[in-house]
This record gives sequence, C-alpha cells and structure tokens, in this order.
Amino acid sequence: MTEQGNSRAVISNQTGIHDKLDALVMRYKQSESQRPVSEHTRGAFLAVEEWLDDWQGDIVLDSCCGVGQSTATIATQYPDCKVIGLDKSAMRVGKHSHYQSGAANYAVFRADVNDFWRLAQQGRWSVKKHYLLYPNPYPKRSQIQKRWYGSAAMVDLMALCPNIEVRSNWLLYLQEFAQAAKHYGLASTLNEVATDTPLTPFERKYRASGQTCWQLNTRLDEG
Repeated sequence: MTEQGNSRAVISNQTGIHDKLDALVMRYKQSESQRPVSEHTRGAFLAVEEWLDDWQGDIVLDSCCGVGQSTATIATQYPDCKVIGLDKSAMRVGKHSHYQSGAANYAVFRADVNDFWRLAQQGRWSVKKHYLLYPNPYPKRSQIQKRWYGSAAMVDLMALCPNIEVRSNWLLYLQEFAQAAKHYGLASTLNEVATDTPLTPFERKYRASGQTCWQLNTRLDEG
C-alpha cells in the first residue's frame, strides 16, 4: 500500500532570490558575531567532547536532526567517522530511542546549532560532511535573516566544512543557499532527491504528499 500524506507545500510571498541576500551575506562575513553562547549549549558541547573521548578522526554533523532518524542512517554510511546529531528540541531528541540503529559511532545531543557551530569551529574540529536536512524555511520575504545563510550563523557554518548537504521541499531555499555559499568560495550541485528510502520523517511526509524534495551539495570551487 502506497503511503499518503497531507503536508502542505511551502507558501511564500517571495518569488525569486531575495534582493538583499548578497548584501546580508557580505555584511555578516565581514563582521564578528557578538551573540553570547548559551550556557546550555556550552554544556552540551562539553558533553559531546567527552563522548568523542579525544577522537582524532573525522566528524560528520547532522544539524537540526529532529528525532535523529537521519543521524542513525548517516552513521551506517560513515562507519569510520563519529556522527553527531544536534537539535534544540528536548522533545524531539527524547524520541530518538525509536530510531536507534545500534551503531556505536553516533550520538544525538540537545543543543542550539548556531552556538554549537561557533564552538566547534573555535575548537578546529575536523568535519568531513555537514547535513542540514529540511531546515525551517522561514518563507516570508521579511524572514530572510532568520534563514541560516542570511544570518550571522553563516560565518561559522562555512568555517566548519565545505562539504554540506542541504535538503528542502522549497527549491528557492536551496537556490539562495547556493548563491550565499558562492561568497565563501563554494560551488554547488542541485538535484531532485531520488532515493526511495526517506532520510527523515519530514522527507517521508513531503514525498507522500506528492511534493518534490531537493538536494543541494556544496564543495570548494577549484575553478
């Protein structure tokens, strides 16, 4: 039996790439964030470092991992890496037990990713790949600075790793992400998600509702 869903497509009053995007990206790139790191996330970062236990290999991040279904799956794809899932919701992280894969190379933690990214880049982590799966699109035109690439968080995000995979059911989000990433010397490839195995519950619901899901992959632009 084919699964059916009722998820609504993203509705926005923005029809093309935001005319302030480039200026916002450059403004934040040339400034230093003054936002204080929350004590909760600082504590979570220490807990992650304790879990890593002086790990010298590569790390894979799954930011805003929700219930961590994606984190568990990614861990099986990167058996030689430590895979870390991050989400700010205690409720979602608390549901991860239903999605555990049994792999010993991953763990899920509650943390604010904006703060965590800054701490990780300050710690000079060796991040092999970074997943951003179905982030909140903040689709209103006035919400451009709530999207990661239009905010101060983009500086730390770009400093962590050039190999980023972003998935969304709103194509414009990925097109804007690609344009913002160009300012940091990254090239992008944009494709429809083709796998028959959804990576997250959101991906499952969107596709069951007949929506197209898109995948953006960034890398260093070597000319």
